[in-house]
Amino acid sequence: MSDSSGWFYCLTHQTVEHGKGCKGADRMGPYPDEAAAARALEIARERTRAADEADRKHRGDD
Repeated sequence: MSDSSGWFYCLTHQTVEHGKGCKGADRMGPYPDEAAAARALEIARERTRAADEADRKHRGDD
């Protein structure tokens, strides 16, 4: 069950949604507020870069 009261970023429409919106597979979130949802793709990129860096350090590639 997904949280239908939070803020989400819809990948299909590239818009921020509050509460019920597009199906869960097409959305990122929930986020605590509209501004965070609007930054969903940027947040995802930042988290991916951090995870990739942690993987490199774990493997000893630095």
